[in-house]
Formats: sequence, C-alpha cells, structure tokens
Amino acid sequence: MHYIEAMSTPSIDDIADNFALLDDWEDRYRYLIELGRTLEPLPEAERTPEKKVQGCVSQVWVTTQWREGRAYFAGDSDAHIVKGLVGVLVALFSGKTAQEILAIDAWGFFRSLDLEAHLTPQRSNGLKSVVERIRSDARQALATT
Repeated sequence: MHYIEAMSTPSIDDIADNFALLDDWEDRYRYLIELGRTLEPLPEAERTPEKKVQGCVSQVWVTTQWREGRAYFAGDSDAHIVKGLVGVLVALFSGKTAQEILAIDAWGFFRSLDLEAHLTPQRSNGLKSVVERIRSDARQALATT
C-alpha cells in the first residue's frame, strides 16, 4: 500500500500558498480535483467497512499506518472534490504524532483557505466525519501506548 508522503503530494504549506494564488472558486475547485488525483487509489482490499468513513454522502475510505510513532494516512473517495478534500487532510495530518494530530485545528485551516464557506453542508459534515475518524485513530493510538 502506498501512503502519501511529502514528495508525492504538495505539502500543506504549498496547498495553502496555491489556494492563495487562486482568486476564482472554479479554479480552487479544479485545484481540489487535481489534489485528489495525487492520491493513489486504495486497492479494493482496503475498501472495507472498517475503513469506510461513516457520515459521508460520498463513499470515503481512510487508512492509517503508524511508523515510529507517526501516523501516515491514505484515503480515497468516489467523488472528485471530496477526494481532493481528503488529499488536503492527508497532507495536513500525515507524518504527525498522535498528540500533534489532536492539537491541529483543521477547521481553522479550512477557514484560512476560505474553504469552509464554499462547501455544501453535506460536504462539510462529511469532512467533519473524516477529521473525526483521523482524530479517533490518534486517540486510540494514545490509549494503547
């Protein structure tokens, strides 16, 4: 399985910088779709009910791999924009410790991109479900150490 790391997808700083360069929301949506394309599709074997994120209108899967105390996430979705949003979350949370993951203000980051205001309520709820899933994995990792 391929877990996204800094070399295969833009860093979270690069994503923020690229968003700042794009004034038009159609361009920003296209950029999200491009980000989604940087995620390698999850193999069918990884698309299990345990890895499927509940609370999303689209189908979304997130997997977590822990290496040397740091989490690396992979994700996929059947919807292009949602897959791009998953790509942003993978960049935001991958490579962090459980404590760092729990300290990240994902909604603050989305507000800084002015993204939160441009998501439908369904996408916002789905995105919250993905963030909660990532945080749940971090809490579980802390509980087992």
